Amino acid sequence: MLFFGHRFIESEKFYHVSDIDAVVKTPPNAIIYLEFDEANLDIIEYLRINGISFALGVKTLQEVLYANALESRYIITDEILCKEAQQIAQEYLFDAKILVRIESDEEIERFAKLGIDGVIYPEAIVKIPT
Repeated sequence: MLFFGHRFIESEKFYHVSDIDAVVKTPPNAIIYLEFDEANLDIIEYLRINGISFALGVKTLQEVLYANALESRYIITDEILCKEAQQIAQEYLFDAKILVRIESDEEIERFAKLGIDGVIYPEAIVKIPT
């Protein structure tokens, strides 16, 4: 299981951007985070063309499929969607890893039993101002 933002497990940070200009303000080799939205397709295309790793926050199974097709490295879901997202990722052999948003350590075991690829705490996401 992958852990991002856990207090004693070192991990990469995700840099939340809202436009292409904010991408330039992130560290080299940063993982960019943004919500899946048609309005963000220009940013996603920029990231793909430039070989920049990114994670997409999704709200529906359709968005899970789009995120994988758009070559997202990580797909971030809520607890309601994560089980179905993980099943689809395994069925279709996604390259992307499914991460579920959590708030506390007590949630880890439940998602481990569901076979979710990883968990992400709010502390793992750094907002980059525009």
